[in-house]
Amino acid sequence: MRVTKEKLADLITKKLHKAGLTEEHAAGVADVLVHADARGVHSHGAMRVEYYAERIAKGGITHNPNFTFEKTGPCTAVFDGDNGVGHVAAKLAMDEAIKMAKENGIAVVGVRRIGHSGALSYFVQQAANADLIGISLCQSDPMVVPFGGAEPYYGTNPIAFAAPGKDGKHITFDMATTVQAWGKILHARSKNEPIPDTWAVDSSGEPTTDPFKVNALLPIAGPKGYGLMMMVDVLSGILLGLPFGKNVSSMYHDLTEGRNLGQLHIVINPEFFTTLNAFKESISQTMQDLNNIKPAPGYNQVYYPGQRSAEREEAYEKDGIEIVDHIYDYLISDVVHNNSYDHKSPFAK
Repeated sequence: MRVTKEKLADLITKKLHKAGLTEEHAAGVADVLVHADARGVHSHGAMRVEYYAERIAKGGITHNPNFTFEKTGPCTAVFDGDNGVGHVAAKLAMDEAIKMAKENGIAVVGVRRIGHSGALSYFVQQAANADLIGISLCQSDPMVVPFGGAEPYYGTNPIAFAAPGKDGKHITFDMATTVQAWGKILHARSKNEPIPDTWAVDSSGEPTTDPFKVNALLPIAGPKGYGLMMMVDVLSGILLGLPFGKNVSSMYHDLTEGRNLGQLHIVINPEFFTTLNAFKESISQTMQDLNNIKPAPGYNQVYYPGQRSAEREEAYEKDGIEIVDHIYDYLISDVVHNNSYDHKSPFAK
């Protein structure tokens, strides 16, 4: 099924508003989810709506949160999300970080007590669209075995980065610190497809290709990925006085409680280090240089980070966004929640 970005955003907004969010916040979540689907990151798009609606309806997300923003220094601040939807809180926090970086050259804004915020690329692109460098980190619930371990401790703990080039083009980098994000497992489950045996392990710690048998994910590059996810947990959890490591709340177990997640935005103003024009020229030159690299056997081209996602977005703008049929059927149905997301759910770790 293919739908326009506008149609998809409208369907998601209506479903989340019916679940209990304000229309404004429902639209804010929809904007982030459509961004992900439009860039081909379907694991963080419309497939998440049923889960969000279930948690909203059960009270695990504050319907009309009391957001607060406290500056703690010229370049630092904390945004408290009151366990509202993370997408909206993270977006508003990035708006504030952008203002601070424009004035002072850099901003570090902690976002605390939020729910899941979706694709981090959305937030770092906010900064890039304002001619700034954006970095965003967030913690997630334990589902990754540490290097040498047989049980999970850290989450997928993603990192995102974006920098502006010329003509509205950006270098954008958004990754989990695991071989693949948990959302990719969910996407494989939604399509009933196998996964590579390098992504995850089963309950005995053995590699598995069955997404329904996944008990824990694997860190990228062994001890290096393990170190990165530790860094993210410190900066977006411990630094903000939030639960950390194995104490981070589960995404799927108790949907009646807020998750108290943390996220950290770092925004840098290039004009405090060089001229904006020189910076954007060099980013664009980097893009061109990478495209001109001789491709290895089996590859047609070298892409700069974020290029293929941007090309998918252009294609979807023309042809519509591809949505799995059963997800589309849920969006157009009258069903809001069906009590399916509990500890027995195949979507629970």
